[in-house]
Amino acid sequence: MKHKNGILYGIGVGPGDPELIPLKSVRILKGVDIVFAASSSKNDYSIALEIARPHLGKDIQTIRLSFPMTADIEREKHAWRKNAETVIKYLNQGKDAAFITIGDPLTYSTYGYLVKEIKSLSPNTAINTIPGITSYQAAAALTNTPLAEGNESLLILSGLKEKDRLKNLIGKADNIILLKAYRNMQEICSAIEELDLTNKTTGVIRCGLDGEEVITDIRKMLNKKPHYFTVLMIKNTRTTTS
Repeated sequence: MKHKNGILYGIGVGPGDPELIPLKSVRILKGVDIVFAASSSKNDYSIALEIARPHLGKDIQTIRLSFPMTADIEREKHAWRKNAETVIKYLNQGKDAAFITIGDPLTYSTYGYLVKEIKSLSPNTAINTIPGITSYQAAAALTNTPLAEGNESLLILSGLKEKDRLKNLIGKADNIILLKAYRNMQEICSAIEELDLTNKTTGVIRCGLDGEEVITDIRKMLNKKPHYFTVLMIKNTRTTTS
């Protein structure tokens, strides 16, 4: 009888609240043999794993995969490939596995890089991805802020972009979401202020987690170190047409 390889499931566990994990993902998490979770190369802690823990099978094996937070592309590529090889090894043993990630697995997630490597190394690997609730969707719900209405545009940006590019992109959309706003807050606030959108910007910190906070005046964020889980929502109503 021919050996059957396992299936890899990509699962987004949402922004923080364990009740925001899709029912389909809960069912899968209870049935897989292994759960992989990303962690920093500096420690083995995984927030995604803590969020998912209430939904994991009793005897499930959990494995943390180390991903360095670095600008060194070669170091990143080495980590992606090494982790992909680890996942493939278990799948080749016939074990079904889930890779869990905060938010949605295909929105600014290490999962996307992992999938590319797995497809390159093992093209016939079965991969099923289940969408998850993003931090910005949860932040919009928390503040009752419509993400887009009518014929408005919605732009999702990484806050790691340089100021001039941020300013150019922000100025062209009706509704803007800034993710990864923790590292570049000074330039982000400067770009928003120059566009006269400070009063149209709301920040949400640790949405769905302990210490959740809504900031209506983002200038207050300049006086403290921005948290890694920071989302900015901007309403650029000047671009909206009726």
